[in-house]
Amino acid sequence: MSNEKELTGAQKAIGDFAPKLVELTDDVLFGDVWERKELAPRDRSLITVASLIAGGNTEQLGFHLNKAKENGLAEEELKEVIIHLAFYAGWPKAMSAIMVAKEVFLKGK
Repeated sequence: MSNEKELTGAQKAIGDFAPKLVELTDDVLFGDVWERKELAPRDRSLITVASLIAGGNTEQLGFHLNKAKENGLAEEELKEVIIHLAFYAGWPKAMSAIMVAKEVFLKGK
């Protein structure tokens, strides 16, 4: 219906399966934490992307690379994050991350 607000990504993905996790994602994480003024969205994206790469959590990386671009980070900066983390987080994690980045960045062109 046109009167209903558009569903969030979390609602679309798991809303019928884990509604409480959706509520926490939408209301607490993105509704509160990401909106706090103490850090700029660009900085939050940089921290999140670096954390996902360092943890080897590439499942969420595509979404957050796009969000990072929306928040003002350039593709070259994000590639540099991955290169830098290769030496601190590990080569396999960086190689996995760069493959996600390649897919995300080429899709956007």
